[in-house]
Parts: sequence; C-alpha cells; structure tokens
Amino acid sequence: MVVYLLEQHITCASSFVGVSLPPKCLSNSGGPTGQDCGTNSYVIMSDSCEYMDQQNLKLQESPEVVPTGEMPRNILLTVDRHLVDRVSPGTRVSVIGVSSLVNSGAGDKMNAANIRTPFLRVVGIDIETTGGGRNSSNFTPQEEEEMQSLARHPDIYGMMERSIAPQISGDYTRDIKKALACLLMGGSRKILPDGVKLRGDINVLLMGDPSTAKSQFLKFVERVAPIGVYTSGKGSSAAGLTASVIKDSKGEFFLEGGAMVLADGGVICIDEFDKMRENDRVAIHEAMEQQTISIAKAGITTVLNSRASVLAAANPIYGRYDDLKSVGDNIDLMTTILSRFDCIFIVRDIRDQSRDRNIARHVLNVHLSAAVVDAPLEVDIDVMKLKRFITYCRERCAPRLSDEAATMLSSQYVQVRNQVRLALLNTPGEAQVVPITIRQLEALVRLSEGLAKMRLSAEATVADVEEAIRIFKVSTLAASQANPALLAGSGGNSEETQRVEDFLRRRLGLRMTVNTRKIVEEANAMGHSYESIKRAISAMVMRSELQELNQQKLLKRVR
Repeated sequence: MVVYLLEQHITCASSFVGVSLPPKCLSNSGGPTGQDCGTNSYVIMSDSCEYMDQQNLKLQESPEVVPTGEMPRNILLTVDRHLVDRVSPGTRVSVIGVSSLVNSGAGDKMNAANIRTPFLRVVGIDIETTGGGRNSSNFTPQEEEEMQSLARHPDIYGMMERSIAPQISGDYTRDIKKALACLLMGGSRKILPDGVKLRGDINVLLMGDPSTAKSQFLKFVERVAPIGVYTSGKGSSAAGLTASVIKDSKGEFFLEGGAMVLADGGVICIDEFDKMRENDRVAIHEAMEQQTISIAKAGITTVLNSRASVLAAANPIYGRYDDLKSVGDNIDLMTTILSRFDCIFIVRDIRDQSRDRNIARHVLNVHLSAAVVDAPLEVDIDVMKLKRFITYCRERCAPRLSDEAATMLSSQYVQVRNQVRLALLNTPGEAQVVPITIRQLEALVRLSEGLAKMRLSAEATVADVEEAIRIFKVSTLAASQANPALLAGSGGNSEETQRVEDFLRRRLGLRMTVNTRKIVEEANAMGHSYESIKRAISAMVMRSELQELNQQKLLKRVR
C-alpha cells in the first residue's frame, strides 16, 4: 500500500519541549486517493524545515549571595536567535524570561504524575560589567581616548606597579607587583603555520613564609583581571580544576567545566598550592602549557580550552623557609610543575628592625584609613579603571619582538644557561630544583611582550627585554641558584652540623636551660668547629627546638 502524507506545519516551542506529531492524518478522507494513511503516518522532512539557533544554559546563584552553609541554587535557561552565544561560562548576567515547566522524567509504576522541572525561556540578557566575571569589551570613544592617553604616559609601568595591591608595602613586593602587572597584560598568543599554538599567558608562583601577603596578591588579581577565578588547593580536586562528567536525571552524561575552564581568557588564582594532592596537581600540567583540557570519559572525548594565566601561592615544606636547607629541601614541588611557571618568587620574612618598623607603620595607616567612612585610597589608577585598561590592552594590542631585542634575548639565554651549568659543576650532587629550559626563554618573550602591551606598542624593544631579564633574574634564576650555606663553611645540611645537633639533643633535656657559652665550649671540646655549632643552633632555633633567652646568653630546649 502506498502511503500519502499531507503537508503539515508544526512549531517547536523550545529545546526542552519536543515536537508531538499527529497520530493520524488530519484529512477527513484519508490520502489523496481516499485511502486510510493509518496511524503515525507523518514524517519530518528535514530539508523543508526552518531552523533557528537555540542554546541551553544553566543559571546559578553568585557565590557572595549564597546563604551560609547552603549549596547555590540553579535553574535551566533556553535562549534562541540573537541571544545565542552571548555569554560564556563564568559570566555574571541578569536575565528576563517566561517561566515554564517541562517533563523531566516519567512517573513510577503506579502511574503517578510525571516530574516537572521549571525553566526560563529567556527574552533578554544583561551582562554585568562590574565586579567579578567577564568585563565588557565595548569602549566608548571617550574611554578609548582616555586609555590611549594613559598608555602614552611615560611612567605607565610604575603607575601600574603602585596601583597593584596598594595596601601591601615593602621593598620585596616591588618586583612581585611588576611581575603581576606583566601577568595581567599577558603576552601574544601565536599560531604557527603548521597549526601549533604557543601560549601568551604568564604563570607566576609565590613561594614563601606565612604572613607575606601572598593571598592578598591573589585576591587583588582576581578583582582586576578581565576574568578572575579564585580557588584553594586543599578544597580543589582534579575534576574541580579541569572538568567533570555528570550524569543527569535522564541517564545522559554531560560535561561541566571546572575552575580552569571558567577562567578561560583571564586568570585563575590557586592558593595553598602546596596543599594539593599530587595526583590533582598533575592534572593541570596540560592546562598550564598547552592551555587545553583533554577529556575521555563515559564515551565523551573532547578538548576544552583553558587559556588562562595561573597565579599560585604556596608555603615551603616546613611551613617557613629554612635558610640552612637547599632549595630542593624547601620546595616540595616536582620539577615538571616548576618548569611551567614563568616567574618563581621566594618570599622571605626577614627580621630587620627598620624594615619591620616601616611595614608596621604602613599596616597601621591602612587600618586607620579604613576606620574613616569612604576614605579615598591614594593610588595612581583606581581598581575599575585599571580593570578596563587591562581589558583594553589585551584586546587591542599583540606586540612582537624586534630584531635587536630577539638578538639580545638569545645571547642572554645562552649566558644564563652557562651560569647554571657552572653552578652545577661547582656543587656536585646538588639537583637542580628549578630548571632553566627553553620554556624560560619563552617566558622572557612573554614578559617582554607584556611590558610592550602596557604602552600599546606593536613592538617589544631592547629596553623591554632588559626589564624582562631583570625580573627573571630576581625571581626564577635567584630561586634556582639559592645557596643554603651560612656563615663561613659548608652547607647547612652537612654531616658535621647533623652531629652537632645530635650532641645538643643528648646534652639538653626537655625544658632544660643552659649557658650558651658553656654548651658551645663543650661542643668544641668534643671536636666540633665553632661554625658548625653556630649553624646547628640556628637551625634548631628556626625549627623551634631551641629557644634563645637573655639576649642569646641562655639556651632552652623546647621540644
């Protein structure tokens, strides 16, 4: 029997509501020949259908408005036509829509009512450009003129340094602020003729003692970055940082992007980086260098983009940096992860009276200013203007190295590699914890491009390369060549120093107090040198095993 189907137009309401085909032919007389078409005789003619763009989204509460102790609520959205691809994951939005219900699952065997899930059919989206999330890339002619004049300022580099975390003071923070300014600007992303992509984002690691404002740097960068995501290492897993596969109520698997996917195009700040589990830390190796996240789970094989800079903060393995130990004994991170950081700063809490007085005075001034309502903070560029300026520079400028700068960079890289080789020859058996590889040469290129981007210059000059090399030497190179030797003698982790520590533990009982000069003479009579005795006492005081009293005249065994 030949079945004739009459043309019928059916409108699809939304992506959540399926199309219900008529069970029977709507013609009273059946087909054109008068025959009965039977049941379920309609078919969809794909070539004759009219299509429009549709997209399903999930709207979630902002973290700052979620009640304490509760999970953030979410609701499904459906958008169509010109509203498709208006937003990306992590964007702060306000939506206007029509509330509807959709059947999300069948009832039980007792023919109970189907489960209905609410969703919104969106008719308007307003993207929030203030606060966290993605910043707007639309600039008025007045704003563009203001950004251009700001970039032409002769001291724009110093202005950005002073505007980054102005509440944090200290000589040791100046180079960190300059490196963070380069991180916020970023380098130029390149695509080679064979399709290979070279990242332009800069990664920075802050490794050091507690109470050196590492977390405050991370919080400030999260605020001024075009896209900022903050997370803590102890509360982050590999799936939470990259992507996870979730099974919905219908039994279908779908992907949910993690923190590095949400930070695509911005900066992800990872605090307590050393507290992460080793397996979770390995999961971000690909994201930090290749800037992609490969997923092959539950039949889903795909690659997600994570073009984000990584700003991480970590503590040494003993909580505080131990001068008597080598860099490898202080940094509990693998060489594979350290090589992916462009700048590694070892932040020290040095006990100096004048330095402590200046920092204390600055901190008290910050607290006194905060006590005054709406007290203006004297900065060169305020936070919102700095955020807009960073967004403008990142989108409108992609500098390249000049020929003179490239030649200088090549010679400097060879010289640095030679210095590291000679240092390893002079200290046999000492492993190189922070490697100097070709990745560090690319880091110098990115730092130079970031410095040129501040001026909206299309070319990175020799002066930019010199400043990039200076930042690299005071950060990564200084961390790789840190010498644990103190006073005049061999390294602090020598066998002789260890023997002196064993003698002190045997000689001093718990809570026992002795004269420092007397115990030094006893140790010297046992055949130990004065340098080794001083190093051993300093090491045990730093580890809180001994306590110096009465202007270092007495020693007390604490633990």
